[in-house]
Amino acid sequence: MKQYRLIDHLKFIIPSLIGVFIFIIPVKTSEGVTIPIAILANWVQTLLEEQLSAIMMIIIVVTAVMTLVAKIIGREAMGKSPFFQQLFYTSNFWTITRVLAAVFAIMVFFQLGPEAIHGEDTGQTLLDSLLHVLFAVFLFAGMFLPLLTNFGLLELFGTLMTKVMRPLFRLPGRSSVDALASWVGDGTIGVLLTSKQYEAGLYTKREAAVVGTTFSIVSITFSLVVLTEVGLGHMFLPFYLTIVIAGGVAALIMPRIPPLSRKSDTYINESADPVEETLPAGENILGFSYRNALKRAKKETSFANFFKEGAQNILDMWMGVAPIVMAFGLIALIIAEYTPLFQWLGAPFIPLLELMQIPNAQEASQTILIGFADMFLPAIIGSSIEAEITRFIIAALSVTQLIYMSEVGGLILGTKIPVSFIDLVFIFLLRTIITLPIITLIAHFIF
Repeated sequence: MKQYRLIDHLKFIIPSLIGVFIFIIPVKTSEGVTIPIAILANWVQTLLEEQLSAIMMIIIVVTAVMTLVAKIIGREAMGKSPFFQQLFYTSNFWTITRVLAAVFAIMVFFQLGPEAIHGEDTGQTLLDSLLHVLFAVFLFAGMFLPLLTNFGLLELFGTLMTKVMRPLFRLPGRSSVDALASWVGDGTIGVLLTSKQYEAGLYTKREAAVVGTTFSIVSITFSLVVLTEVGLGHMFLPFYLTIVIAGGVAALIMPRIPPLSRKSDTYINESADPVEETLPAGENILGFSYRNALKRAKKETSFANFFKEGAQNILDMWMGVAPIVMAFGLIALIIAEYTPLFQWLGAPFIPLLELMQIPNAQEASQTILIGFADMFLPAIIGSSIEAEITRFIIAALSVTQLIYMSEVGGLILGTKIPVSFIDLVFIFLLRTIITLPIITLIAHFIF
C-alpha cells in the first residue's frame, strides 16, 4: 500500500461513493422509492416535455444523414476521429435500419402516412413516451457511468464477488455491479454498463452476452407499475419474491445452455488486459480487492477526460441506440397491434396453461409471447382477465421474460454486445419456458 498516496485513496473512494449513490442507492420520494439518476431523468423529462419528441426526431434524422455521409465518403475519410468513425460508419444492414428509423420518426412526429405507424399505441408510444425516457436516462447515465467504471469500484467488487458469480453464473465478480444497477435502477442502465465494459475488453463475448440478457433485470419501480396495471398493487411483496425466485433459476440455467453457452470466451479486443479477479495464494481478499481498486483509480488523471468520455457515452447512446429502438420497436408494436400473429403464436400454450390449471387459459395465451414486442403489453391485455391468479402469473411472467424489442431488446441490438435478433428470440422463448412453471407453482401456493 506504500506506493499509493492519500490522493489515490480519495480518487477511488469519492467518485465510487458518488457513483453508488447516483446509480444504486434507493431514495424515497413522494412517488415511491427510486434512485437519484431516475429523479434527474424525470426532472429533465418534465422540463423538456414539449420539446423532447422533436429533439429525438432530430437526433434520429441527423444520425441517419451522418451514417449515409460516412458511407459515401468512406471509412478512411473519417479516420481523424476514431469515435465518429465508429459511431457513423456501420454495415449496410444498420445503415438501412437508421434510415428507416428516420423515416418512421418523421412520419410519427408530423402524423404522416397510415395510423398504424403514427398511432397512439405504436409510433406515439415510442417517440412521445419511451424515447423521452431514453433521452433523459442516457443523458445522465452516459455522463456518470465513468464513476462506476473508471475509479476502481468494479475492480473492488470483481474480486469480492467472484466466488459467488463464477460458480453460480459462470461470470466475473464485476457483473454483480451491473445486476445491482439494473435491479434498483433500470434494465437499460445494466445493458449500457455491460456494453461499455465489453468494449473496454473487460468481458468476453460470452460474459457480455450472458450479463446483457440475464442480469439487465427490470427495476423494482417498473415491476410495481406492471403489477398496478393488473390491479394487484397490494401484492407487491409476494409478487417480487416470485420474480426473484423465477429470475434466479433462469439466471442459473441460461448461461449453461445454447445460445449463450456457445458464445466464445474471447475478447472484442484481444490486446485488452483483463482484470485479475482470482485471489493469489496468501493474499487477504479485502486487501487484494482494495489494491486492485486503487491501481485502477490511479490511472485516472484528468477531469477533462472524464467529461469527454461522458459526452461520448451520451452521443453513442443517443445516436447508436435510439434509431434501433425506433425501427425495431415500431415494427414489433405494429405487428402486436394490427395483426393476430401473437395470438396465433400463443395458441399452442393453451393446453399447457390448462394442464397447469391456470384459469382463463385462452385469454392468457394471447399474452404469453406478446411481451417480446413490449413488456407492458401483457399487463394491458391481461388487466381485463377476471381471475386474479391469472393476472398475477401474466404480470410476473412479463417481467421475468426480460427481452422486449421496444426497449431492452432494441437496446442490446444497438450496442456491440454479441447477441443477434435470432439469439434474442431463443432467449425470450427459453426464459418463458423456464420461468412459467415456477411462477405458476408459486401462484398456486399464494392464491
